[in-house]
Amino acid sequence: MKIQSFDKIYNIHKKSYVKRWFLSFFILAIIVLFLPWTQNIKVVGNVTTLYQEQRPQQLNSPIPGKIIKWYVKNGDYVKKGDTILQLSEVKDDYFDPLLVKRTEQQVEAKKGVRDYYEAKVGATNNQLQALTTAKDLKLNQIDIKISQLKNKLAGEEAELAAATNELKLSEDQYIRQKKMYDEGLVSLTQFQQRNISYQNAIAKKTASENKVAQTRQEISTMAIEQNAVIQDYTEKLSKTEGERFQSMGQIEGSEGDIAKLENQVANYKFRQGLYFIVASQDGQIVQLNKAGIGEILKETESIGIIVPKMVDYAVEIYIKPVDLPLIKEGQRVMCIFDGFPAIVFSGWPDSSYGTFAGKVIAIENNISANGLFKALIVEDKTQKRWPPKIRMGTGVQGIAILNDVPVWYELWRNINGFPPDYYEVKTAKTGQNEKQK
Repeated sequence: MKIQSFDKIYNIHKKSYVKRWFLSFFILAIIVLFLPWTQNIKVVGNVTTLYQEQRPQQLNSPIPGKIIKWYVKNGDYVKKGDTILQLSEVKDDYFDPLLVKRTEQQVEAKKGVRDYYEAKVGATNNQLQALTTAKDLKLNQIDIKISQLKNKLAGEEAELAAATNELKLSEDQYIRQKKMYDEGLVSLTQFQQRNISYQNAIAKKTASENKVAQTRQEISTMAIEQNAVIQDYTEKLSKTEGERFQSMGQIEGSEGDIAKLENQVANYKFRQGLYFIVASQDGQIVQLNKAGIGEILKETESIGIIVPKMVDYAVEIYIKPVDLPLIKEGQRVMCIFDGFPAIVFSGWPDSSYGTFAGKVIAIENNISANGLFKALIVEDKTQKRWPPKIRMGTGVQGIAILNDVPVWYELWRNINGFPPDYYEVKTAKTGQNEKQK
């Protein structure tokens, strides 16, 4: 007897599609295993900028002072040169409201002193010239007198020579006359006359010798006077020259004092311009940390932060040391910014949604404090532009694009724990070099 429930429970004769579905899924799996898969490395980082002037800047007080007026508040946008706050002095050295004017008066006084010494140097130069002229004139007079005495000496020496010759002749005649007188050939009168002539010749020679000696003495006296004049005028000239150098030293000292006072005037004027702290660039004022009026600021103390308005954004990512050989300059990286929705297929980056293309431009050679290497990524302007509303410090997840391999190879690599395939990124410059070779 056949039980009806048996036919309903055991559908032995019912046609089954399990085998067909199994074969279909198996063939589909085989096809999927041979589909291309893009190898990649996942990294994390944050938004930054390449340029230091586009980073958030500290607002510092260049001088110590007391806050007397605020011109901005947190969140305000300012342009370059806009006033942020006004300070007043807290150092007693700068309390005088006429400090600049009084210092300028000191400069003018010092310039007057300098001009006085310059005039004194001019007068001293004239005095030196006058003394030099007087010295030359006096020496010329002495030289002329010495020349005259030498000429006189030459004449007197000639007279002395003539007197000597005449004395010699008179002596010979006297000797002969005396001999003749002794022999009785001449009279006593004649002998006495010859004796007188002989005595006159002796006297004449003696007078000539005295004149020559006197003239030579006068020449020596004039030479001594010449040396005395030279010594006297040398002393006067040296004294006047010393006064001149002293005045020139005073001029140089005045020039130094003038330069120092002019430097103080310039510093005072510049300091007065520092009473108003202005924005260094266009941007937004944030994190003002001083409140109210009358607070004292120290020198270089931080007031707040200005965030630049125009920023060329970049992304800094951190790479594990094991993945560092796989990252090269010019490599493509897909960026996912925090706060922006994204659907990611890591193996098919072109099919992902909400990712933005970038390229590596620099890799730091030193390891960071977190044990990772930092790389910088900029926007790839040939692809979809980065969102304009990203901000500095926004978190970023990056997918560094590597080689294209089959799915089965990627599964096999992950099962065995092998790293992704290593390959070199060929840039346009590399291609040109290869063509030149």
